[in-house]
Amino acid sequence: MNRLAVFDCDGTLADGAANICQAMDDCFVDAGLPVPGDAATRRIVGLSLPEAMRVLHPGGAETDHLSVAERYKRVFQRLRAQGMAPDPLFAGIAETLAALDRAGWLLGVATGKSDRGLGLCLDHHGLTSRFVTLQTADRHPSKPHPSMIETAMAEAGAAPATTAMIGDTSYDMAMARAAGVKAIGVTWGYHDREELIDAGAHAIADTPADIIRLLEEHV
Repeated sequence: MNRLAVFDCDGTLADGAANICQAMDDCFVDAGLPVPGDAATRRIVGLSLPEAMRVLHPGGAETDHLSVAERYKRVFQRLRAQGMAPDPLFAGIAETLAALDRAGWLLGVATGKSDRGLGLCLDHHGLTSRFVTLQTADRHPSKPHPSMIETAMAEAGAAPATTAMIGDTSYDMAMARAAGVKAIGVTWGYHDREELIDAGAHAIADTPADIIRLLEEHV
C-alpha cells in the first residue's frame, strides 16, 4: 500500500490565525453579537464553521449558528477582495513537503477550510501539485469525524497502517485516532503539546523537519 501523510492546513502548513481572527471579529460585529476575541477564535480553528459557531455562540439556536457561519464566509470574502494578505507558510514547511515527496510519500490535506479557501492558499504558495488528495469542510462532517481521512486513504490507495495525520489541534489527533491512523502533533500551531498528547498523539514534532523522522519511525 502507498504511504500517505495527510496535513492539516491552518496552524500546520500555514498561519491563518490573523486573518481568521479578523474575519471572526468582523462577522460577530456585523451580526450584533459580542466579539469572541482572538484567544477563543484560535481555539476553534480546524472545526467546520457551524461547529465553530456552536462553540463561540453557545447561547444561539442551530439556525443562528448556520446563519453566522454563512455571514463569516461573506465577511472573509469581503476582506479578501479588499486585499487581505495571504496566509504565510510556516518556516520549513515547503522544504519538508519537498523532502517527503522525494522520499516517496503521497501527500494530502484534511482541513476545516472550504475548497475555495484551500485552493487559494495552496495556489498562492505553488503547492497544489504536491498533493494527491484534498479534503475540506465543504464535503465532510467536522473534525474529529474520520470522514476526511477515510476518503483521503481511498483516493491515495493507502491503508490505516500506512497513513499518518499531521496537525496542530486536538481535533486532528482525535480524527486520526478515529480513522485508525498515526497521529503526529505539531507545536507551532494553535493547541499546546499537552492537549495534543491528551487527544491521542503518537508523536510530537517541534519543527517541520521533525515530521520526516517521525513519519519514518511511526508509519
